[in-house]
Amino acid sequence: MLTVRHLLLVLATFGAMPIFGTSLLADPADTSLSQNGNPDAGRRVFNRCKACHNLTAAERTRLGPNLGLLFGRKAGSVETYKYSRALLEADFVWSERNLDDWLTKPNAFLPGNKMQFAGVPKEQDRNDLIAYLRKATISSK
Repeated sequence: MLTVRHLLLVLATFGAMPIFGTSLLADPADTSLSQNGNPDAGRRVFNRCKACHNLTAAERTRLGPNLGLLFGRKAGSVETYKYSRALLEADFVWSERNLDDWLTKPNAFLPGNKMQFAGVPKEQDRNDLIAYLRKATISSK
């Protein structure tokens, strides 16, 4: 029986998508999710994240990596942060689609990562958060 996991492995083999994710569209310039979000509401959702993450690379790293210039950045590439092996070996860049999958359930998206966060279950909250991050992380200053 062909399962979704088997299908993902086949697609990954032929370069159609990352082996660990479910995002067929991984274009960092794609703004289809943030267009459906409200950055002001996303700022409130970010309150769940700010204990561990800063929005700019100019700030000191906290428990998680800084999010400055997030979109289009290779996963596991902030030099001042000590990543899990899973993220160091991950071969993808942050796009809205990848971030949406990550935020839904980080440990399902990339098993072995060290982020201790259950996820953001509501789709609208994720869209709002992505809209906020799109606006707030465009600069590293």
